[in-house]
Amino acid sequence: MARKPEGPLRKGWTTGACATAATRAAWQALLSGDFPDPVTITLPGGETPSFKLIKAEKGEDWARASVIKDAGDDPDVTHGAEIISTVRVGKPGGGITFHAGDGVGTITKPGLPLPPGEPAINPKPREMMVGQIKALCDQHGPSPDVEIEISIPGGAEIATKTWNGRLGIVGGLSVLGTTGIVIPFSCSAWIHSIHRGIDVARATGREHVASATGKTSEAAIRAFYGLPEEAILDMGDFVGGMLKYLRKNPIAFVSIAGGFAKLVKLAQGHLDLHSSRSQVDFDRLAATIAACGGDETLQHQCRTANTAKQVLELCQAADVKIEDAIARQACESARATLDGASAVEVVITDRNGTIIARHGIGEFDQFRPVAS
Repeated sequence: MARKPEGPLRKGWTTGACATAATRAAWQALLSGDFPDPVTITLPGGETPSFKLIKAEKGEDWARASVIKDAGDDPDVTHGAEIISTVRVGKPGGGITFHAGDGVGTITKPGLPLPPGEPAINPKPREMMVGQIKALCDQHGPSPDVEIEISIPGGAEIATKTWNGRLGIVGGLSVLGTTGIVIPFSCSAWIHSIHRGIDVARATGREHVASATGKTSEAAIRAFYGLPEEAILDMGDFVGGMLKYLRKNPIAFVSIAGGFAKLVKLAQGHLDLHSSRSQVDFDRLAATIAACGGDETLQHQCRTANTAKQVLELCQAADVKIEDAIARQACESARATLDGASAVEVVITDRNGTIIARHGIGEFDQFRPVAS
């Protein structure tokens, strides 16, 4: 992990935001004849950053623009990369399509948010680019039949520093980002914020707190219990940092919520759930499937799976309750770290925020709001 800079940390912009800005500039030039420079976009949260153009080229039915990614003070491997968008007028009725240019990977295995054969441009950046294209079409009149090609020169080399190869993303990087914003957190800063959240909860006499690995599971656990924001610990991947502090500074009840893949890691004993610092052991997961009654075919499919998400889908199709077993194992792992200091439950959610498994339930239900 890079050393934290002195003073306030400067936020940056995701590859998805940069691709969106370049796409807007190129399409606007194709429609109006002029490139906006700087180009301004609106992010999902309402922020309106502006980006200076590096490339600004166009022909009869195509245009190309690029920006340099600024990740702020985050030690992002794509900081300083050039994000290029080439837009072309598509076939009538073809809609908006996405293509992987130089340095952008292609998905080759199942289990990711997009199917094999698709460019590794994640759903949220696609949604952002589609929004910009349609907004400009509303102003200028043509139907949004557009081909968008994203390129990142040197992306294939940069991708060797990521987990893309193991995930079956070949040829380059993924275009990522759900909010468009890179908020730099060092491990120490993030763990510090978890500790302070526990301190505040204890000082205000709160008996029940919840932690989550991400926004989807956080929203699910908050809704399930009707929890206020101050009852949520910003755990992220640092479940160990939270549990070890709770062991010395206990709160009566703690809920841990997360997606299946993250909580498989906790079930297997990992206390740092970040993809660069822990990995799912598919052989151990296959052994859990066997204990749940899964046959040898299902076990083999697990061992050769690309992602934990794929394993969950295979088990659900076979009516093997792997999620219940993982919730139990993850709860046992958390209890071992807490050493009796706090009562703990584990809640697993799917990608839509639906709770699919709970373990450690009982006393926690006293915190659920009574239906009116």
